Amino acid sequence: MTILARLERRFGRFAIPNLTAFIIAGQVVLYVANALPAGQGPAATLDAIRLEPDKVVQGEYWRVITFLFDPPTSNALFAFFFWYLFYLMGTTLEAVWGAFRYNMFLAIGFVASVAMAFVFWVVVRTPGAIATNAFVESTVFLAFARLYPDFTLMIFFVLPVKIRWLALIAWSLLALNLLTGNWMTRLMILAAILNYLVFFGRDIWYQLKHGHRRMKFRAKTVRGTNRIVHECKICGLKSSDAPGMQFRYCSKCGGDYCYCPDHFGSHEHIASADGDQASAISA
Repeated sequence: MTILARLERRFGRFAIPNLTAFIIAGQVVLYVANALPAGQGPAATLDAIRLEPDKVVQGEYWRVITFLFDPPTSNALFAFFFWYLFYLMGTTLEAVWGAFRYNMFLAIGFVASVAMAFVFWVVVRTPGAIATNAFVESTVFLAFARLYPDFTLMIFFVLPVKIRWLALIAWSLLALNLLTGNWMTRLMILAAILNYLVFFGRDIWYQLKHGHRRMKFRAKTVRGTNRIVHECKICGLKSSDAPGMQFRYCSKCGGDYCYCPDHFGSHEHIASADGDQASAISA
């Protein structure tokens, strides 16, 4: 029994159902509150809920939770599509895994993000550094793409694209940010993919292991096939020089003598195994 299965048996009753909808609802509320003019809505702004380690140390402890509800973008259209896809894929994962495992998937990523943010703050001591939740939420997309690689998304409602190719682009962007981003970005990416590796790491390892074995077997088979070279006794033509030609061995000759199609029906049978053509009989 895996560790996740043991945890689910013990703490499964504490799982939060419909967690994706809960997170989206919080993001929508804060998005609207931040968009309202001053004095016409709640006083909460995005600056007050984002994860800044130096402000958490100063006593603003709510930031380690509220940063989960930081909206994805200020553009309303892109925010809507983000929430739509996040809800679609998040609820699908919850239906497949169950509420507890889906909760754990997100919790591992978010807790790792908080931990990495404080590692950055302790090492670098950069005031005002903000940890984003975007990379953790992107792993929901990556997990969905791994489970349903043939799922088709309609880009701009016109262009159908299989999600496996979009996931490849997403992984490429993560790799690019890991190489070129600042240290906070790099740590956030590493924290985000931790939950992905916890859930899919074993499968990835098995695929790599068996894929390596499969490649070795195919290479060995090809090498074994290449060692078998047939050569016509009459003209000396080799099977390596004519891959599509069928060479045949004559059962009436006194040895393992091979002939190409042109000479198989017209050669003289060799009576002795040493190749002496004594008392040859016409084929």
